[in-house]
Amino acid sequence: MRSIRVSSPGRINLIGEHTDYNDGFVLPAAIQKAAIVSLETRDDNLVQMIALDMGDDLIIPIDKIAKQNKDWANYLIGVIAQFQKKFSFPTGFTIQLQSNVPIGAGLSSSAAIECALSFAINEIFEFGLTKMELALLAQKAEHEFAGVQCGIMDQFASLFGKKDQVVLLDCQNLSYQYFPLSLGEYEIVLLDTQVKHALASSEYNTRRAECEKAVAMIQEKYAHVTSLRQATIAMLEASVDISVFPKVYNRASYVIQEIERTIAATQDLQARNLMAFGQKMFATHEGLSNLYEVSCAELDLLIKLVSTNEKVLGARMMGGGFGGCTINLVHKTATENLVKLVSQQYEEATGKKLLHYLVSIEEGAHIL
Repeated sequence: MRSIRVSSPGRINLIGEHTDYNDGFVLPAAIQKAAIVSLETRDDNLVQMIALDMGDDLIIPIDKIAKQNKDWANYLIGVIAQFQKKFSFPTGFTIQLQSNVPIGAGLSSSAAIECALSFAINEIFEFGLTKMELALLAQKAEHEFAGVQCGIMDQFASLFGKKDQVVLLDCQNLSYQYFPLSLGEYEIVLLDTQVKHALASSEYNTRRAECEKAVAMIQEKYAHVTSLRQATIAMLEASVDISVFPKVYNRASYVIQEIERTIAATQDLQARNLMAFGQKMFATHEGLSNLYEVSCAELDLLIKLVSTNEKVLGARMMGGGFGGCTINLVHKTATENLVKLVSQQYEEATGKKLLHYLVSIEEGAHIL
């Protein structure tokens, strides 16, 4: 019997939202909140899955891996199914899962689980996959078992994160570059709306389709354009009539601008110009809310409440949208008062409690 224990973190994304599936750039970082998987081989052909936080478990034969009616289990089963396409398991195994990555907050709780299990299986059975292959495998599990056509960012950040660094990932060719995150007197504060509107996953897939439609229309005039990464605003204007296809135009317009913004933001980090970086975060939120239309009233309210505070350099919604968190760059001396005031205003306006998380940038997936 062999055993292993792996921690794989959730992630934040400082800028570059909804650009990953458009071959653009993203700027994520791994955080201190993580999923932990304990994996132990068995002397039979059964897979036992135990969700410690939920007090739930499931046992299925390894040769009968299929979707179940337990959502939490499908994230694990999806990963196992992907490994079975490449390898055969010599034995069954027991998985114990626990996680302190908030669910529905836009911190990629699902990717943390998928990457923790992928890393653990790869190590204990010595399958020899690289970290990038593990990221792609975990992404495929999300596509096929969770039904969300996510880009590669979440799984990549969970596996490749480094302490006190952000990663600029080029989603076109999967090349990447680390940048030190020197926040000085500022810190990252996440404000959690405590809402997740039901249309999140279906609208996500709709946005992908709208971006693909924009690419197809641009391609008719500019044959070399295979994604919005290669497109410009001038190409978009020449190819998509905003009066006829306003949604397609707006979606593409946001993505093209956001790809440019993300590259410019890394230059701000190198110059340690957090003020300029923060302004780009506000601009990103405006685009996500008005052009990409993936925000919601609660997220927009949180941005409005901090936007006039001189101790907040930048803020935006983070993640797929329709709920979850805003990410805020806040002066350390102001965080406590800001959270108190905004929580009060938010509850008065919505009737909902506001949660907050202070975030530190930590290592990606690793053996404990």
